[in-house]
Amino acid sequence: MRTGTTRLPLHGGKCPSWLFQKMKYLGGLIIEAVILEFGAKEVLRRMADPYWFQALGCILGFDWHSSGLTTTTCAALKEGIKNREEELGLFIAGGKGKTSLQTPREIEIAGDKYALEQHVAALQKTSRLVAKVDNTALQDGFNLYHHCIFFTGDGDWSVVQQGLNTSSRWARRYHWLGEGLKDFVSEPHHAICCDYRQENILNLVAKESKKNRQSSVLLSKENPEKFLQEWSKIKEHETSLDLPRHHPLPRGKRIAASLYKAFQEQPADFQELLSISGVGPQTVRALSLLAELTYGTPPSRKDPARYSFAHGGKDGHPYPVNKKTYNQSLQVLQEVVSKAKIGEYDKMKAFKRLSVFKNENEGLNVNGD
Repeated sequence: MRTGTTRLPLHGGKCPSWLFQKMKYLGGLIIEAVILEFGAKEVLRRMADPYWFQALGCILGFDWHSSGLTTTTCAALKEGIKNREEELGLFIAGGKGKTSLQTPREIEIAGDKYALEQHVAALQKTSRLVAKVDNTALQDGFNLYHHCIFFTGDGDWSVVQQGLNTSSRWARRYHWLGEGLKDFVSEPHHAICCDYRQENILNLVAKESKKNRQSSVLLSKENPEKFLQEWSKIKEHETSLDLPRHHPLPRGKRIAASLYKAFQEQPADFQELLSISGVGPQTVRALSLLAELTYGTPPSRKDPARYSFAHGGKDGHPYPVNKKTYNQSLQVLQEVVSKAKIGEYDKMKAFKRLSVFKNENEGLNVNGD
């Protein structure tokens, strides 16, 4: 399912400390309120909904149309529920840049601390695989720099990750939801958000690419010597062959090494091929091209890509953050959560009336959606 569109130009700057403190406090309260009424799995569903996620980032007061909304919102939520994960039944691992590389370790730490050992290996595998899909199987020009996985004590999960394209100055956010996911390599995304659509990309997770995926796996199981001989011929006559302009020839020296590794492991399907360490974008692109030339199975080149204000935004759009209104929202939501926790469950209806509350606040502009 793909729902919604969002505009994510790359923006510089840093979230002010005073705003981030409010963001993590309000974010933690919202997550807690959702869990109290609907359960932790509902948080996963909402993280996979680009409309809801974008609205959440906006209500927390971050830039409404900035790539930083993704990274800062996830960081605020992670800090907002810190040390309350077991109580809430929700855990968050990963983040931006180097922090994203710590995701498997953070999952392991959570498993050891909260007795979730039975889910650690599967969650780590999922984390690595969804990142590999969006960086290797879907070569859309956006390089991943943010990866955040949300998971419950039962092993259910949702992933929000983001890539950047420094040339176009756009970012792209990828939403994944474990619930109902049947295939990691065929139309797996719950949503992909970006108004900027690339041309002539390599989309091996499209359903139209099924035969190309299968052919690529067959080729990866053959002795690389034969493959490399054919590859050298293609490179040799590259200038005269009628090759598609949208499928450039990989140049990396590591292709041979990764092909030998794939040959040794004999992957059963495309997902296993992707999971092999060292098999990256160049190797997959090479296999896909040869599969197209050998078996006549072209891959899809179709780009798969398909917002609510309450407190203003850091950059002053559509207006500066209103601290008074922000504090009032915090107070109201804190009271709602506190009352719900002591048994006055019907008071949670007040949470549903927050939209009315924000409309009644003087000076609050909600017409910029």
